[in-house]
Amino acid sequence: MASMDAEDSISRMDDHDSAFAPTTDDKFTFGLWTVGNRGRDPFGDAVRPPVEPTGLVRLLAECGAYGVNLHDDDLVPFGSSVSERDRIVRDFRAALEDHGLCVPMATTNLFFHPIFKDGAFTSNDPAVRAFALQKTMRAIDLGAELGAKIYVFWGGREGTECDACRDPRDAIRRFRDAIDFLCGYVVEQGYGMRFALEAKPNEPRGDIYLPTTGHLLHFIETLAMPEMVGVNPEVAHETMAGLSFPHAVAQALEADKLFHIDLNSQKVGRYDQDFRFASEDPKQAFLLVRLLEGTARAEFGSYPRYDGPKHFDAHAYRSEDEAGVRDFARGCMRSYKILAARAEAFDADPEVLDLLAANRGDAVDPHDGAGWSTSRAEGLRDLAIDVDQVARRGLQWERLDQLLFEHLTGVRG
Repeated sequence: MASMDAEDSISRMDDHDSAFAPTTDDKFTFGLWTVGNRGRDPFGDAVRPPVEPTGLVRLLAECGAYGVNLHDDDLVPFGSSVSERDRIVRDFRAALEDHGLCVPMATTNLFFHPIFKDGAFTSNDPAVRAFALQKTMRAIDLGAELGAKIYVFWGGREGTECDACRDPRDAIRRFRDAIDFLCGYVVEQGYGMRFALEAKPNEPRGDIYLPTTGHLLHFIETLAMPEMVGVNPEVAHETMAGLSFPHAVAQALEADKLFHIDLNSQKVGRYDQDFRFASEDPKQAFLLVRLLEGTARAEFGSYPRYDGPKHFDAHAYRSEDEAGVRDFARGCMRSYKILAARAEAFDADPEVLDLLAANRGDAVDPHDGAGWSTSRAEGLRDLAIDVDQVARRGLQWERLDQLLFEHLTGVRG
């Protein structure tokens, strides 16, 4: 009897695990630099051996990922000959085909080489700016060759420690000129790519220009082809700035500018940690997944599910070997799927729905999307509102937040 109970337990565990197994529809991706991270940090050398890009493709396929993303130098080492470059790309494409993975996104490393020590697109030196554009055009060609339709720009060195070195307005203009130029390049080549800009407040620079998603959303509207450019917000980067990541993502979604997203985890006030998704901030991760999955009942009509790639820009702890890297990759995807299920249950909970409905009141909604009219203004002017009665009403957000916690922890639903 005990043996049967054990078998039943294992069977139930398998069924439970299968409910959270990644599928192609999830569009979960990792970068070569994430699962290929060797655990090196400023205070210690690498703890894991290097793995060839083809080996990383195999690892991700075995973990159930949908795709793999890359910087140019992640795949083709800087300074490689043309023949070596072609051989590496040929082998990589063969590995993608063998294991059924794709490359949804590519980007350029404009931060590692010493030439970028004081910026790339924003450098004072025109030779540096020219080389940055040259390197990026070649990297865009590589991304297009591998099928990438999203190209991310993270300005890791686009900032300062010594603010007197340039007027920030010059930096912004140079960055705009670079993005406008590269948009034109993509259009002329017929690549059909879209660009996604990624914000970060600091590190490796003391301050980085355009430090938050909100800054970038405004900047995009000043471009020559704003329709081609969106954002790639990252959990850790907005958290480093002390900001709500779900709020940044919601603004990008509302503006139809969420072209790509970087998922990881981060402690507030720390260096860029890139921890496994949801490992440090499960409540914020829950609210983020709820946004992306579109499970919430929207007051102004249902919001669609985000259907783009979900990229885990994170890496395993320095304590891990290759098995730990696999645990890390599977953990990122499994955590997302668990949170998606918890969000769906929360948003279908009758008590949650009743609490939200009860606090909408019965007055005429002044934000009904009708815009300005004289009759609306007159109606609002004459509307009788018992301010004391409305002010006395408790909203029961304590209860709502407790329900969220109980769904998040699996006690409810």
